[in-house]
Amino acid sequence: MSELHGRPIERIIKAMPTSDGAGVRLFRSLGQSQAARLDPFLMLDEFRSDDSSDYIAGFPEHPHRGFETVTYMLAGRMRHRDHLGNSGVLESGGLQWMTAGRGIVHSEMPEQEAGLMHGFQLWINLPAAEKMKEPAYQEFDASQIPAVSDQGVTVRVIAGKWQSVEGPVRGISSQPVYLHVALDPGARFAMELPADHHAFVYLFEGKVQAPAGGFERLEEKQAGLFARSGERIELSAGTEPCQLLLLAAAPFNEPVAQYGPFVMNTREELEQAMRDFSSGNF
Repeated sequence: MSELHGRPIERIIKAMPTSDGAGVRLFRSLGQSQAARLDPFLMLDEFRSDDSSDYIAGFPEHPHRGFETVTYMLAGRMRHRDHLGNSGVLESGGLQWMTAGRGIVHSEMPEQEAGLMHGFQLWINLPAAEKMKEPAYQEFDASQIPAVSDQGVTVRVIAGKWQSVEGPVRGISSQPVYLHVALDPGARFAMELPADHHAFVYLFEGKVQAPAGGFERLEEKQAGLFARSGERIELSAGTEPCQLLLLAAAPFNEPVAQYGPFVMNTREELEQAMRDFSSGNF
């Protein structure tokens, strides 16, 4: 049997400060520009502050069409409401996976007036054949997301598998892998990925080493995009612990046309999305 090789990191995107919603301060890595994407991933934001003025205004009612939003909370409380009647409070360790499909109007507002709020929002594209599907909403609390610990590595499995443990999010066309990985000092993490999957890692605590052949070290608030060559993702911690998100999925290799919260394949479809929203056809 031939030896498996680790994928090198071929590009680094440093998260940049920005704001969204009604003025929520956050850091954006993927999605800073159209060139800073990795099919099918469109955007990744991290929000983290114990100053309520950074998040209290939240994300009032707004539309989406043509993609999926994934919100993962590490600390704090955020309430989701949408025009389909879904409502729920996302708390520490919980996850919300929303498929906008043909259209959804929702809000995400803090359920706290003080204290730390820390989490992530990921945007994942939908293939052309599913952009106008019925919208859907899934929510999982911390107890529904399995965690596996092995030799200084702790992994919360949100989607995909690690060491035969499968996450609760299933049935998504892009076959996503979404892992929250924590490494003790000196610990090593490894997993095999399908050859056609695009993959990246976002480091939000500490530093991490990757295989030689590209960028060999990531630092806090950096996204590292892996090359397609190699069969494994391999990462190791240095003298301090680190935490990261590992994300992978099958690309769609389709054109992307985006205008704010609408992500379609053509300009004409974007114009139709805007007309539908303006006329209340969501």
